[in-house]
Amino acid sequence: MSPAILGFAMVGVFMLLVMSRRMTAVPALVFVPLVFSCLAGTGLQTGTMMMEGVTQVATTAVMLIFAILYFGIMIDAGLFQPLVNRIIAWVGNDPARATVGHATLASAVGLDGDGTTTALVGVSSMLPVYRRLGIDVMIFAVIGGMSFIIMNMSPWGGPAARVAASLHVDPSALFIPMLPVAATGLLFVFLLALWFGRRERARLGKGNAGEATKDQNLDDRRIAEIFQADPDALRPRLIWFNLALTLGLMTMVVIRFAPLPVLFMGGLSAALVVNYPKLADQRARLTAHAGNALSVGVMVLAAGAFTGVMAGTGMIDAMAKSILAILPPAVGPYLGGITALLSIPMNFFLSSDAFYFGVVPVLAETASHYGISAEEIGRASLLGQPMHSLSPLVAAVYLKCALLGIELGDLQRFAWKYALCLSFVLIGAALLFGVIPFSAG
Repeated sequence: MSPAILGFAMVGVFMLLVMSRRMTAVPALVFVPLVFSCLAGTGLQTGTMMMEGVTQVATTAVMLIFAILYFGIMIDAGLFQPLVNRIIAWVGNDPARATVGHATLASAVGLDGDGTTTALVGVSSMLPVYRRLGIDVMIFAVIGGMSFIIMNMSPWGGPAARVAASLHVDPSALFIPMLPVAATGLLFVFLLALWFGRRERARLGKGNAGEATKDQNLDDRRIAEIFQADPDALRPRLIWFNLALTLGLMTMVVIRFAPLPVLFMGGLSAALVVNYPKLADQRARLTAHAGNALSVGVMVLAAGAFTGVMAGTGMIDAMAKSILAILPPAVGPYLGGITALLSIPMNFFLSSDAFYFGVVPVLAETASHYGISAEEIGRASLLGQPMHSLSPLVAAVYLKCALLGIELGDLQRFAWKYALCLSFVLIGAALLFGVIPFSAG
């Protein structure tokens, strides 16, 4: 059997197992290549190919583990506590301030790359404000979801991590050029939030921001409850140190001062030593976030094994050549933009694992024959993420609907046009800033 047919079958089986929920991503990423490597007649070389793939993604896995631990500890220490208090006090009785404040909070908390945390924080802190003012909860769902999607384009976010692992590229090579695109998307989200707020202000007849009352401010224990953190872990006296550390770390990430794993290793170490000098406290903080960090790290390493077999057996190259054989030559140079447009339906109808581990590597290999880099295809594949926030394959969507007391179908009917607009804004910005090529020529 030809490597191309085996490759497409391997991707199809993987996607079927993941999307039918017969396996989670990690065992599917390991078992499927084992079986197909044997079918390809390279069974004895499977271990070597897997380890080559794992070696290529090891730095990405390390970066993700330390980044997730770092932001988890910043939340525990109370870095976002003043922001929550200031937003709630600033909102008063003005729906426009409420929606813009919600976008601000969701964007800040979304830095940790955990959609569940962002949703729970927003529901705990801002949903009572929405309900007090009578603002439509559908607006809450749209603003929170879109704000998180933009911030989740960071190197430690789930989609970017999957792209980096599947294409074996440096996460910073994906992230740094995407900064103006993300900024444009975030500006769109804030303008949309302001428009929503003004519309609700006109509908409800509430335009007075009011004064911040004492009961609007939240105490330390309530802040800890919002973030589902240990109140004893809060370090309010170290807020300025933690803010300076985080801003300094983000600056070094942007200017590529050092490899990302090294930066987050140093950041995590400084955060632990200064905030929690006692060994028992350090162990407790690491243990509290070990589950999230380990699950992401293991997934990336398993993805390396999967793509290592695809590359080592020649499957991915044969698949790309088979696509080239049927692809009109005039279309090839435009694969960057085509991938961006394809990412809209793909992100909605496929799970992240199925799309980024199954489809994107084939697109990247095909595009490479036209001079389009893997990094450019990886960035293009991220631009349809706003539609992914409404996908029925995303568990976090059901959590959001349950917390807000709404039906998924109602949310999709209300939000699809805004998600589609954001996707087109991101694609337009990516083409404008040269993040993805309009044409390889």
